[in-house]
Amino acid sequence: MWRRVASLSPLISSSTSSYLNQAAYKFKIWESFTTDIPTQAKGGLFSKGKAPFITFVLETFLPKLSGGPGSGKGTQCAKIVNNFGFKHLSAGELLRREVASNSEYGAMILNTIKEGKIVPSEVTVKLIQKEMESSDSHRFLIDGFPRTEENRIAFEKITGAEPDLVIFFDCPQEEMVKRVLSRNEGRVDDNIVTIKKRLIVFEALNLPVINYYSKRGKLYTINAVGTVDEIFEQVRPVFTGKQLIG
Repeated sequence: MWRRVASLSPLISSSTSSYLNQAAYKFKIWESFTTDIPTQAKGGLFSKGKAPFITFVLETFLPKLSGGPGSGKGTQCAKIVNNFGFKHLSAGELLRREVASNSEYGAMILNTIKEGKIVPSEVTVKLIQKEMESSDSHRFLIDGFPRTEENRIAFEKITGAEPDLVIFFDCPQEEMVKRVLSRNEGRVDDNIVTIKKRLIVFEALNLPVINYYSKRGKLYTINAVGTVDEIFEQVRPVFTGKQLIG
């Protein structure tokens, strides 16, 4: 994947570089932003006597263009839940639910988004931790998080836990372009520029997370091209034979 992304380097314009710098800057806003979302006592994830079995689910950072037939990680997450008994936690959904609850923290999250800022990692992690600690399950599928090294470090620091597995759904660049060309919506050229910009952001912010877990031997890359069943046949062996807890 990173070889394909690297090949785009000559295509980076000054405006794209500015876009990337702004994106990188926003991800650091959390360092000066604190919150007090209540969580259980330290060590809460392990207080039930069993360490949780945690799986992160990540994908190429192209949410609007990677949803072709059978490629959506949401569909694959549902199949993992049904086949292996995991509790599915979506970072994005937890944030949206908190906003919809009209709680104090929901209002803070909404205001942060309205101001064009990134929700602090600490907030997202504490929402995930709260769901894990209140669940009867010990198997967790955490969808869409962490997307950056800062996300990853915050998760490990706050929860005191690391993932057992990391599933990465890789949608090749050629497939992304193919899907754009097969659509009749909007300008194709504009969409392809969007792909290139998002791949640049992926390389700068998301790829370090992928590389980190790869070096730790926890990463499993899935080719996100094919039917639901074809893709799941790549996923199934990742879990088969694992000593899942709970």
